[in-house]
Amino acid sequence: MPLLGAHESVSGGLHRAFDHIRKVGGESLQIFTRNQRQWNAPPLIDEEIRLFQEKRQEAGNMPVASHASYLINLGSRKEEQAAKSIASFIGELQRCDSLGIRHVVIHPGSHGGAGIEAGLANVVHNLDRVFEGAGAGSRVKVLLETTAGQGTGLGSRFEEIAWVISHSRYPDRLGVCVDTCHIFAAGYDIRTSETYALTMTELDRTIGLERICFFHLNDSKKPLGSRVDRHEHIGRGEIGMDGFRHLLNDPGFAAHPMTLETPKGKDLEEDVKNLRVLRSLITKQAF
Repeated sequence: MPLLGAHESVSGGLHRAFDHIRKVGGESLQIFTRNQRQWNAPPLIDEEIRLFQEKRQEAGNMPVASHASYLINLGSRKEEQAAKSIASFIGELQRCDSLGIRHVVIHPGSHGGAGIEAGLANVVHNLDRVFEGAGAGSRVKVLLETTAGQGTGLGSRFEEIAWVISHSRYPDRLGVCVDTCHIFAAGYDIRTSETYALTMTELDRTIGLERICFFHLNDSKKPLGSRVDRHEHIGRGEIGMDGFRHLLNDPGFAAHPMTLETPKGKDLEEDVKNLRVLRSLITKQAF
């Protein structure tokens, strides 16, 4: 069955995320390795690394992904922003290597008015520079996240993500994170068995299902094709229960980590509720 989890806080130390995910009964985890709203992240210290690795081992070495800073824009045409984004992302990969995290999720970026083609070319160029800067010994795979299509954001069409992968000099270092709210807002329907099958067929045709390494499970406050990124609790939005039922019972994703990014409540109770709802949708016979 899918490994269900959540994005958890690292307040009090990176290792504390494992305490939080244990409290909600999660089997996979996503974190920020540093403050996602700051460019200059302090380096990891040995004690942080030791505590993180010990706690992860205690948690059964569950799948863990990092989410890159929201400040990073590899699609930028502005030299200063691109340079800061490259340096910041190299630092993220280096932290993940030190912690033993093998996947880092990142939004492809924004073209800022330069146009989709120019923006995608910038993403490829800057991603290649990141891989080179991180060094040949880096083992982290970068997961390009599907996006909702707001403003000048890139990655809302599967073809755009496929283009980045196919034009990179390091395609083996690239995978995909599928966000259910984002693909729905971008116009890909998963609410019925027919539309779910069509969406997955399109994903396979353009990107390849084997590239999918991670999922974000979020319902959508906004309707299909709205191009507005607004996450909602599972079953309380426009996607509804059936959309998640199709995904959770798809044997092709039976062992994939899937983490919530739904709104947080006090004492993690919303994560507990959302995970309970998701598990209630799984038909064990399907596996």
